[in-house]
Amino acid sequence: MANVVVVGAQWGDEGKGKIVDWLSERADVIARFQGGHNAGHTLVIDGTVYKLHALPSGVVRRGKLSIIGNGVVLDPWHLKREIEGIREQGVEITPETLMIAENTPLILPFHGELDRAREEQATVAKIGTTGRGIGPAYEDKVGRRVIRVADLADEATLVARVDRALVHHNALRSGLGLDPIDRDALIADLLAIAPEILPYAAPVWKVLAEKRRSGKRILFEGAQGALLDIDFGTYPFVTSSNVMAGQAATGTGMGPDAVGYTLGIVKAYTTRVGEGPFPTELKDEVGERLGERGNEFGTSTGRKRRCGWFDACLVRQTCTISGINGISLTKLDVLDGFETLKICTGYELDGERLDYLPTASDKQTRCVPVYEEMPGWSESTAGARSWADLPAEAIKYVRRLEELIGCPVAMVSTSPEREDTILVKDPFAD
Repeated sequence: MANVVVVGAQWGDEGKGKIVDWLSERADVIARFQGGHNAGHTLVIDGTVYKLHALPSGVVRRGKLSIIGNGVVLDPWHLKREIEGIREQGVEITPETLMIAENTPLILPFHGELDRAREEQATVAKIGTTGRGIGPAYEDKVGRRVIRVADLADEATLVARVDRALVHHNALRSGLGLDPIDRDALIADLLAIAPEILPYAAPVWKVLAEKRRSGKRILFEGAQGALLDIDFGTYPFVTSSNVMAGQAATGTGMGPDAVGYTLGIVKAYTTRVGEGPFPTELKDEVGERLGERGNEFGTSTGRKRRCGWFDACLVRQTCTISGINGISLTKLDVLDGFETLKICTGYELDGERLDYLPTASDKQTRCVPVYEEMPGWSESTAGARSWADLPAEAIKYVRRLEELIGCPVAMVSTSPEREDTILVKDPFAD
């Protein structure tokens, strides 16, 4: 049986949380492999809403092991609050059900302060970050000055790591007009949070290897979306990590052969939060209608999402780069009642037709979408659980998307509820 990697194939917010939760019933281990608590996953189970940020979506499933991998950057104080909140909803979280890789980098308070200070500079174009310190934490990781989970276990090591980080950050803060970091207070705070985090620390790479050898199924969970990838996204309006399926291996300590079936999550239309190019964005009543019907507000930030027609050109591109084997099409029900639907099949740039989004930022902003139109449907698709429940025009729309992106549909989601899902192909069956 294959392991499965779940990645977003647009700009995030595609509905990964529900799909990961649905798939986790078939998995034994759910491993988060990148990103931070800037990600937001909303799960609706039997009418109860769970909002997750740092925790893998599998934590709401009893009897499953959830893992936070080394590719994640982790705010320990946020994690503590999130665990407490989920426990209040009746979900049990223990070191037997949740493990954190010992080499996971930590997000510290000064990372968030730096993140927000940069965004507030009027002379610098805003990236549209959540201001939660994810980018600066990744910078410290590659700069070899980050504090990792394992460092919390030894005070001497922790102090040395803090001192190294502060040499860099206090210089930055001086240039931004921020006060120096209170070294002693920071160390005291880290020593205080350590007992809350260390019980979950484990050699995750070893645990996963043992699980794999014993035939357990592993579900790898990504955050954000492929178009926010640090290398292949709409740079610089991207996240600070690799989002593609290949990161599942390095972000958990497993070899590339451990990554099996890659499932791309795709909305039946397109949304984006924050700044950056968006060729099919609709700044009219149609865009407003999509946003209202889809409840398009960020789980992490509450920010209103920008909305537009489905961009088959972009999804075809991300399917290729991430090696996606099949897609899960979400929020099909949001399109109910539209008389006509449009699908972007390519772009016009300075009189030239393109079948991909170019890398250069100035070209991205000048790309004009080329559309084809399809008839919509008046019947409701909400809650559909089989093809027989869908209107003929909705099925035609799904099939046309498959043709345009060159990738088959494995699942269709028709509401936030866990069981309102049409299974075409079980990703674990490969």
